[in-house]
Amino acid sequence: MLLEKFLISYLLFINLLSSAFIFHDKRAAKLNKQRIRERTLFILAILGGSLGTFFSMLIFHHKTRKLKFMIGIPFILILQLVIGFSVERNIHPSF
Repeated sequence: MLLEKFLISYLLFINLLSSAFIFHDKRAAKLNKQRIRERTLFILAILGGSLGTFFSMLIFHHKTRKLKFMIGIPFILILQLVIGFSVERNIHPSF
């Protein structure tokens, strides 16, 4: 139970952080300011922020023309979901 609460809190935090980074990078792009590295955005997605990254890309219309983002981020998200469901099935076989 404690692990589940921690995991939910962590995922909420990392997805909000990912969304904030996408928003900040979009704003920086418009204002011609220093940008966030694409590698950083991918690392946040890999660390669990793929859902926040993906929806923020769509909401803020940011990185949607970049093929590596439009394929890479959903791929990371699907992979994380598959791994998550597999782990859940092994922990709770009746799931």
